[in-house]
Amino acid sequence: MREPIQVFDYSGHIMKALRRGVLLNTNGDKFNSMVISWGHLGILWGKPTFVVYVRENRYTKAQLDKTREFTISIPLGKPDPHIQSVCGMQSGRTLDKVKEAGLTLRDPVTNHTPAILEYPMTLECRVLYTRKQDLSLLPEDIRKSDYPADVDGTAPLANRDAHTVYIGEIVNAYILKNE
Repeated sequence: MREPIQVFDYSGHIMKALRRGVLLNTNGDKFNSMVISWGHLGILWGKPTFVVYVRENRYTKAQLDKTREFTISIPLGKPDPHIQSVCGMQSGRTLDKVKEAGLTLRDPVTNHTPAILEYPMTLECRVLYTRKQDLSLLPEDIRKSDYPADVDGTAPLANRDAHTVYIGEIVNAYILKNE
């Protein structure tokens, strides 16, 4: 069961949860979920949007480029440490995150990327625009802290890969309820 929501009524909760980590979900070759703590909720081109940033070598990036859609799953309380660890520190290329993190998937309403019952607030998004970052345009302190040249691009967290920005139109928003 789903309770439809007006996404901007929950903007404070969404942004607070984002700082602790929400899940960016894709469903190209297989379902994958990645913890993100960078993003934007807003309005662009007259549409409600959620913006995500994904590093070049991430499995999630290949999935996004293939499907051009994603869901954002947001906990209603504190994030689950086990889910955060599995989805935040391991690659979906080699791991079944649904099994390892104990995720319960629910069919989406509008797109093809499932929602996650354990993180029940769900934003279904369709990619409107992408752009790779030009690191030379960032301030030096940010380049040094977030894009160190000596850390391999496959390493989690700060590494030398630039991000690609994905602006997603929020095409559906709801809270999953236990059935």
